[in-house]
Amino acid sequence: MIGSIIIILFFAAGVFAGISGFSLNFLNIGDPSIYALYLLMFLVGIGIGSDSNVWNVLKKMNFKILLVPFTVIAGTLSGTYICSFFLKDIGALDSMAIGSGFGYYSLSSIIISKIRNETLGVMALLANISREIFTLLAAPLLVKYFGKLAPIASGGATSMDTTLPVIAKYSGKEYAVISVFSGVVLTILVPFIITLIYRFI
Repeated sequence: MIGSIIIILFFAAGVFAGISGFSLNFLNIGDPSIYALYLLMFLVGIGIGSDSNVWNVLKKMNFKILLVPFTVIAGTLSGTYICSFFLKDIGALDSMAIGSGFGYYSLSSIIISKIRNETLGVMALLANISREIFTLLAAPLLVKYFGKLAPIASGGATSMDTTLPVIAKYSGKEYAVISVFSGVVLTILVPFIITLIYRFI
């Protein structure tokens, strides 16, 4: 929980600095966040590579690792379908399509905007950003109450990059490889699943 609070404080400090007009010249060159992500991935990779337990877990799971991303897909589609009954202006297919971003907010919002409309595209953007932020903040609680695979499921497509550091920290380094695998599979499937859903309209 302390780690989640620290994340919130750093985020709030960044927002405040931006509003105040504070900036560093080198931050204006390209996208600094991507370099921070690269550094995080490198450090997580070192941690995974140096931990022999990682490979033992993979050997035990063998083909079962395939079940992780497909369980995430089934759970997300089921959950968003049920949620559609409580939403007045959003049908079941739109709700499921929004959820099918699996945290990949940039791509899913663009696809939904083109197929349907910009309003739903913005909703997809916000819903999937929220999924990513929730995972970053709630990872320790998810592990405590639902198990070590829970933050991987919650992170969805982001479990391969932005949420990977917190997943490795709270679920354990041995689950980081599973997290990356699940995230890659979900990222690849996002455009196909969204498009497939809208073929039923």
